[in-house]
Amino acid sequence: MDQIIRIGIDTSKHVFQLHGVNAAEEPVLRKKLRRQDLIAFFTKLPPTVIGIEACGGSHHWARLLQSLGHQVKMLPPQYVKPYVKRGKNDAADAEALCEALSRPSMRFVPVKTPEQQAALMLVGLRDRLIRQRTQLANAIRGYAAEFGLVAAKGLGKIEPLLERIRDDDTLPPLARELFAMQAKEFAQLQTRLEEVDDKLMAWHRADACSRRLAKIPGVGPIGASLLVMKTPAPEAFRSARHFAAWLGLTPKDHSTAGKVRLGVITRAGDEALRSVLVVGATAVIQQLRRGRGSASPWLIELLKRKPPKLAAVALANKIARIAWKLMVTGEGYKASAAPPASACAA
Repeated sequence: MDQIIRIGIDTSKHVFQLHGVNAAEEPVLRKKLRRQDLIAFFTKLPPTVIGIEACGGSHHWARLLQSLGHQVKMLPPQYVKPYVKRGKNDAADAEALCEALSRPSMRFVPVKTPEQQAALMLVGLRDRLIRQRTQLANAIRGYAAEFGLVAAKGLGKIEPLLERIRDDDTLPPLARELFAMQAKEFAQLQTRLEEVDDKLMAWHRADACSRRLAKIPGVGPIGASLLVMKTPAPEAFRSARHFAAWLGLTPKDHSTAGKVRLGVITRAGDEALRSVLVVGATAVIQQLRRGRGSASPWLIELLKRKPPKLAAVALANKIARIAWKLMVTGEGYKASAAPPASACAA
């Protein structure tokens, strides 16, 4: 009865809290371990089930523990929180992890490989560079406006604005020097972004699933790469609707007493992936409203009844379902015959 059948680990940078139970669900392990002592402890321990909260570094520890013969399951933090009895400390969190791990209906996060994490790092770096470029472009516009120099909207107007600033002899020497520094930084960001985009496109072309998903209208290479990178195990979802719900594209449910009350979308899941799908759906609708391409009867009728932004979210939901189907089955996208877009341009 003293054999440990399940352990919950509350991870941190240096100190790890362990909570283990035996077959009678009695606590038989409450232990703190330093980072350097964790592997030595689990090397001596017989294979068991280990629960870790999905967070930064958890995939690394999961792979290490799996290599020692243990069965590792990662739990979403929001699913562990209800099992914390009282207070907030490492011991309570480890106990809650151990308890949540025993629930038969619990959902788990698949363990990512180092290659999958490297691909996600590429996406994160691209997002950060885009934010930095936008921030710098806004700063340049603001400073230039203080000297009476304005430009039209769009990133493509920043370089012409910098050329006008460089040729303007009425600016103070200090201002011209500072603008030159910002122009150099803007050019460096553009170069780094191009390098990252080239790496992302190379990854997309090398992945068969990503190439298949890119053929879905509104997805494209960036959306397809994100779908594959951020969904390493699509078969873990029971249906396409569960996948769309994981992305936060399904309405909030406030139903009670037999009355169905559906609100706005939940916005759960990965914000970057959801925003890419919504932006892609918005682009599809814009093209249809301009009379280009073809549209499904479902989308035509939806645009007649609903505003374009709401229709874009609904279309993003449908794109997510189609993407899940293609990822699970390995099939290619087949566009159905659709009426011309001029039918919904009005």
